[in-house]
Amino acid sequence: MSVRIMIVLKIGGDIYRKGLGTDLGNEIREIIKSRRLVIVHGGGDEVTSIAEKLGKEQVFVTSPSGIRSRYTDEETVEIYTMVMAGKINKAIVRWLLSQGVLAVGLAGLDGALLRAERKKRLIIVDERNRKRIVDGGYTGKITHVDSSVLELLSEKGYVPVVAPIALGEESEFLNVDSDRAAGEIAGALKAADVIFLTDVKGVRLDGRYVSRMSVQDAEKSLPGIGPGMDKKVLACVEALKAGAGQAVISSGLIDKPLTSALNHSSGTVITVG
Repeated sequence: MSVRIMIVLKIGGDIYRKGLGTDLGNEIREIIKSRRLVIVHGGGDEVTSIAEKLGKEQVFVTSPSGIRSRYTDEETVEIYTMVMAGKINKAIVRWLLSQGVLAVGLAGLDGALLRAERKKRLIIVDERNRKRIVDGGYTGKITHVDSSVLELLSEKGYVPVVAPIALGEESEFLNVDSDRAAGEIAGALKAADVIFLTDVKGVRLDGRYVSRMSVQDAEKSLPGIGPGMDKKVLACVEALKAGAGQAVISSGLIDKPLTSALNHSSGTVITVG
């Protein structure tokens, strides 16, 4: 493996929808001169929009711990795969190429990069705050990351762009959370940094943004963090416990968003110590 430092960058769906500008493109082009980069993207809102245009109503469920997620039946996972691995992934690759960055688009199932276990049953909380057990559908929990394809591509100067679709135990498509996919990939690569660019400044607790947290503090804070951000914090914790150096959750809508996150001049920095 190259001695160049590895960075995993998660681009949230809100950043994708609001436009990937030349500022971020310039940063990426400069950073890859001395460091290796892997990009993981989200895009759940785009999946919802396309699915509803196709006449497929989307259903969201909440776990007992308060984490909200898409209920993915067989038809939905086909739409999810089409939008994530097709429309969004290739739009980001096209944008990177336009910025002079040599990018390659992948889904998590390519090269068996992401393997996941299909959730046979889900425990959810209904609108009356009652716990129910429902069929797990085509949602997966990542069980293994084979980072060799990412290492191979980045060694040759490419920037891999990964869509969050995993390969199930029966070779089925599985919807996996994009934040946690980024965290798992960062841990497997022992990345020096994993950066989550989103549409807010960072982690907000007790009415204020937190600039720095330890892994222990991050875990303790999870029950008080709102939907969406809780998955990002959990992904940071998982990445750091698996061997990543540090994690930053920051806004992708500011000037020089990637540089600011790496320099710790913006966002919430989560570290092991």
